[in-house]
Amino acid sequence: MNIENYIESQHRELQTKNILDPEFLSLYENIKHKALKEIFASLHKQYVTLFKLMNSRLPTGGHGAHFWADPSRDLIFAIDMTMGLLRSLAKSELAFEIDGYYEKILSDCQKFLSNSGGSVLPENMEKVILYYTDPIFRSALSQKIARKDGEFHYALKLVGEGSYAHIYKFRDEFYGKDFALKRAKKDLSEKELQRFRREFEQMKNLSSPYILEVHAFDESKNQYVMEYMDFSLDAFIQQRNSSLIQETRESIVFQILKAFRYLTSKGLIHRDISPKNILLKQYDDVLVVKISDFGLVKTPDSTLTSQNTEFKGYFNDPALATEGFDTYNILHETYALTKLIFYVMTGKTNTSSISDPKLKAFVEKGLNTSKNKRYQSVGELAVAFRAVVV
Repeated sequence: MNIENYIESQHRELQTKNILDPEFLSLYENIKHKALKEIFASLHKQYVTLFKLMNSRLPTGGHGAHFWADPSRDLIFAIDMTMGLLRSLAKSELAFEIDGYYEKILSDCQKFLSNSGGSVLPENMEKVILYYTDPIFRSALSQKIARKDGEFHYALKLVGEGSYAHIYKFRDEFYGKDFALKRAKKDLSEKELQRFRREFEQMKNLSSPYILEVHAFDESKNQYVMEYMDFSLDAFIQQRNSSLIQETRESIVFQILKAFRYLTSKGLIHRDISPKNILLKQYDDVLVVKISDFGLVKTPDSTLTSQNTEFKGYFNDPALATEGFDTYNILHETYALTKLIFYVMTGKTNTSSISDPKLKAFVEKGLNTSKNKRYQSVGELAVAFRAVVV
């Protein structure tokens, strides 16, 4: 589809209907395309005018109400044009988003508006908030991303933020899948950018179903594409802790242990273990665990670890604050993993009061202040955990 021609056709249709209106143009100054800016301003005026009329019939209470035929048709027209533009511009640099509140209002209206005889307003419908100073339409963050078959524009949605980067979600209709884009923050030091690049390279070189898969690195923008996951472990546990069954908790732990056994077999120590860095993907029949955030990974030949490296992982051994993060070794890794396992099994982080004697003994060994009494490897930790749950 020719985007320019499509926008022009919509602009002319508004002009023909004599509803081009400049009243709200100031809310869309950031829209660089002149015709699209005028379309957004005119649709905004239509929504304010028509919902003001509808509000005279609202709230409906428990009986519903009638909305007149002409404004019903006008509102259907405005919504249809809005949705047509949303679909047609979605993969272009002119992609936009509808304000969340209005997105729901328009979706609800589509369910009851009628082209003839007026519309029956549903029961218990509240008055619509009219936007006089806030825009209804906003430019979506659009990014050109290279694929093997060319470069394509995608609308990005911010879904997360870490110490070094922002995480965006986008959908590739060709593959029919969601992907994530991890972009380094603009104020990073050269050393931090080296870590960011090394994180990608390290993950790219790993091959395990339990390690997040990464795809292409863009040097010019300091960003890379990776698979999209449905939850962080932190969000998953917090949202479902009261209903999670033991079998699901154990499955998550065993997958985590397999992932870290794989890492240690490669001579790697993660050093940033937390529920936020363990990601989950929900399939129809299974929940899959994947490890992410390799920015602090310690390799045998690493030159990026210094005594002044910031102490980050909040499941880490507190002794590291005085010992120095450069001393981090496998005994610190098993310490953090012990706390993580306890969190998965209970949804709690406070280990001071554990009623289950087997779990208590498991945790006490893993968190022992004497390092020589801790689990000496991830393998030993896995064997001990299996004894807890059998």
